[in-house]
Amino acid sequence: MTALSHIRNFSIVAHIDHGKSTLADRLIQSTNTVAERDMKAQMLDSMDIERERGITIKANTVRIDYTAENGESYVLNLIDTPGHVDFAYEVSRSMRAVEGSLLVVDSTQGVEAQTLANVYHAIDADHEIVPVFNKIDLPASDISRVAEQVEDVIGIDASGAIAVSAKTGEGIMETLEAIVQHLPAPKGDADAPLKAMLVDSWYDSYLGVIVLVRIIDGKLRKGEKIKFISNGTIHHVDRIGVFRPQMENVDELGPGEIGFLTASIKQVRDTRVGDTITHQREEVTPLPGFKPAQPVVFCGLFPVDSALFEDLREAIDKLALNDASFSFEMESSAALGFGFRCGFLGLLHLEVIRDRIEREYDIDLITTAPSVIYHVHLKDDTQFDLHNPADMPDMTLVDHIQEPRIKATILVPDEYLGEVLKLCQDRRGIQEDLTYAGSRAMAVYDLPLNEVVFDFYDRLKSVTKGYASFDYSLMGYREDNLVKMSVLVNDEPVDALSMMVHRDRAETRGRAMVEKLKDLIPRHMFKIPIQAAIGGKVIARETLSAMRKDVTAKCYGGDASRKRKLLDKQKAGKKKMRQFGKVDIPQEAFISALKMDS
Repeated sequence: MTALSHIRNFSIVAHIDHGKSTLADRLIQSTNTVAERDMKAQMLDSMDIERERGITIKANTVRIDYTAENGESYVLNLIDTPGHVDFAYEVSRSMRAVEGSLLVVDSTQGVEAQTLANVYHAIDADHEIVPVFNKIDLPASDISRVAEQVEDVIGIDASGAIAVSAKTGEGIMETLEAIVQHLPAPKGDADAPLKAMLVDSWYDSYLGVIVLVRIIDGKLRKGEKIKFISNGTIHHVDRIGVFRPQMENVDELGPGEIGFLTASIKQVRDTRVGDTITHQREEVTPLPGFKPAQPVVFCGLFPVDSALFEDLREAIDKLALNDASFSFEMESSAALGFGFRCGFLGLLHLEVIRDRIEREYDIDLITTAPSVIYHVHLKDDTQFDLHNPADMPDMTLVDHIQEPRIKATILVPDEYLGEVLKLCQDRRGIQEDLTYAGSRAMAVYDLPLNEVVFDFYDRLKSVTKGYASFDYSLMGYREDNLVKMSVLVNDEPVDALSMMVHRDRAETRGRAMVEKLKDLIPRHMFKIPIQAAIGGKVIARETLSAMRKDVTAKCYGGDASRKRKLLDKQKAGKKKMRQFGKVDIPQEAFISALKMDS
C-alpha cells in the first residue's frame, strides 16, 4: 500500500481536439508504463466510436509510477472522463474521486466550449487546477493571448501554466513535476471502516461486472464481503487490482488509491455510479451526491428489415448489460413493425447506442423522433407518465399536461449573443440571467426539455461557430399548452410520426411535415392525402397526385370502345387498390421525415 503523501489523483479537462488523449499517451509513454512496442494512439479510448469521433464515452483510468526529480517515487492515478453534457453526472462523480485537474487548452485556439463546461465541474469539486497550453509546436500558437483568456473567462491564475507539445513530447516532464508539486495528496484513514466510491462499472464476458472504485477510508482485500449501500446487496470480492492500463492484480487497495474489483456481479444495473461501498457488517455514512441515472430522452428503434427483429433484441440485451442508464421495452408500430422503445441520457447517448448496434451487430435501424417524459393529468384526477406520443389518450379526457423544464447555462462570445438569445426565444425559453465574464456572456434560461433534445445543441454550435458551451440541469415539471399532433397518410394515422408540440407551433410543424412527406412518398395510381391533425381537426394538408397513363391522348386506330375499356379497367384498379388499404411508404421517407429540423 502506497503512502498517502506519495499519491496524486487527477483528471484532464479539455475541449474536443485540444490534445487530451495525446497528452495522456505521452504521460504513459514517458514513464514507461507501457512498453514502447505496445504503445498506440488514444491508449485510454477502447471503443472504435471513441477513436473516430475523438470523444470519450466511458471513464478510463491508468496508474502511473513516477520517480520525481527529488528522487521520491509517486503513484499517479489518471481518470480520463467524458466531456459531453449527456454524461455530466458521470463526470461530476469522477471529479469527486480525484483531487486535481490538468486544464488543457489549445494554444492556437484558446478557451472553447467544453473547456468551460468541464472546468466548472472541477471547480465545483474543489480541485487544484494546473493550466497546460498544448500544441506550442504549431506556428499559430499564442501563449500570452490564451493565458489572458484563461484568466478573464475562467478566472484562474495562468502565470504558472506549462507550455507543452503532446505531439513532440516537449514539456511532458515539466507536467509530471507540476502534478507532483502542485496537486494535493489525498486524505483518508487506513484504520477506519471501509468507505469506497463507485466511480464506474462495465461488463466483461469472463469476469462479470468490473467495478472501478476510489478508496476513501479503510482497506479493501481479496476474499472480503462488501455491501453496496444504495441497494443493500452483498458480494464476495474475487479479485482486486489496478490498471496500467492493462488489468494487474494487487493484494489490497488502501486510502487514496483507485483500482478495480470483481465480485461475480452479473448486471451493471446492480452497480450504480456514485454509490458507496463498505464491508458487509459495517455501517458508514454514504458519500453525498449519489443519485441513480435517469433516462430523459426516449425514442423507438426499429430494424429496417423486420426479419432482423430477434437479432435486434439480442443486440439490445447485450448493450444493456454494459450500460445501466440505457432502458428499453418492446413496442410495435403499424408502419414500422416490431421494435423497442428505448430511454437514453441524451441525444449523444442515443447516437452512440444506435451506432454501436449498426456497427457491431450489422443491423440497419430506423429511429423515431426523440421525445421526453410528460406528466398527463386526466379529468378523473389520475395521472400517468407518457413516454410515447402514440399512447396519448383522447384530449377530451385530459385536464392538463406537464412537460419537463431545464435550467440551461450558455457561455458564448459577445458577437454571437444575439443569435443565441433568438434561438432560446424561439424554443420557448424564459431568460433568468445574463452576465458577462471578460469578452464572454453567460445566459441562463428556463427551457422546455422537449425543445432541447431534438436539435438545440447542433443549432447552438452552428450559430456560434462552435464557441458556445452548454450545460443544463433538470428543474422539474410545469404545465403548458401541449397537444399531440398526428400525421395521416391516405386517412390512416402513422403512429411513428406522432409528436407532442406546443399548440402555438403545431401548424408550422405540421405544415413542414406534410410538405416533406409529399416530396418523399412515391406516387401511386391514386391520389394520396397527407394530413397533420390535432384530434379530429386537420391543421395542414398536402395531396400527392395520382400516377396514371393518359389513354385518352392516344389513338388506338379510332377504336373508341377500346379506350373506354382501358378507362374502365383503370377505374376498377384504383377502386381495388383503395379497398386493399395502406399506402406503401418507403423506409427512406420515414428516416428523412423523422430527421426533420424542428
